Amino acid sequence: MIPLDADRTGMWPVESFRLFDDDQVNVELVAAYLTVTQPNEVAAYARTFAALADLAVHGDAARQLIENAVEALSAPGRAP
Repeated sequence: MIPLDADRTGMWPVESFRLFDDDQVNVELVAAYLTVTQPNEVAAYARTFAALADLAVHGDAARQLIENAVEALSAPGRAP
């Protein structure tokens, strides 16, 4: 889970993608679903995944983010 306030300086926004080993990436776009298999392009997605993974929190930190979001959504005065 990547916190909203994580520093993404220098990172392009990325589309949704699924990385399958070093062989294939599936990319979900607005009007198409792409399968990427060119090694240099797969490597670019692998680097992007690694950069995003470095921003991610796990365990107790991720649990705290989820708990904070639930609290914010169920705060008094918040419409259901």
